[in-house]
Amino acid sequence: MISAGDFRKGVTFVDDGDVFQVVDFQHVKPGKGAAFVRTRIRNVLSGGFKEVTFSPTQRFEKAVIETKEMQYLYADGGLYYFMDTDTYEQLPLDYEAVEEALQYIKENDFAQIKFFKGKAFEVQPDNFVELLVIDTEPGVKGDTAQGATKLAKVETGVSIHVPLFVNNGDKIKIDTRTGEYMSRV
Repeated sequence: MISAGDFRKGVTFVDDGDVFQVVDFQHVKPGKGAAFVRTRIRNVLSGGFKEVTFSPTQRFEKAVIETKEMQYLYADGGLYYFMDTDTYEQLPLDYEAVEEALQYIKENDFAQIKFFKGKAFEVQPDNFVELLVIDTEPGVKGDTAQGATKLAKVETGVSIHVPLFVNNGDKIKIDTRTGEYMSRV
């Protein structure tokens, strides 16, 4: 059992027979009245989102989620194919399940796939990935005052803020949890 006061991003729980994952949460302690937890949750099975307010003492059954590392193979139409490297089975997933992870994975990369009762519902890339910068403006010499940044597009198509010294062709390390530049490789 888990109480609403213990909610964090990524926590999964069962409520009225449906399985939900906490996408965002905020613990609120107003000046008057009881504290409450404002959440945005996603239905794991249907993919729908809703915003719900809970009392911090409400208790829920924790959902049992299986995680398996799989290799991203290719995209075909609206489906994205992942392979279990132990059994060589291929798993097609729709865009909603892979949307966040696609920013940081490319073909042949490995990712963690979460399952509930055999149904895949989320793909997570490694916490840190190394990607090639394909498009960024050159840094201007002398324009380096106090951590200035610029936008850089990496090989997966996502744009992130990088320091001015990063150039086209550089390989950079990115934290996929925050989408922030970590270092050059």
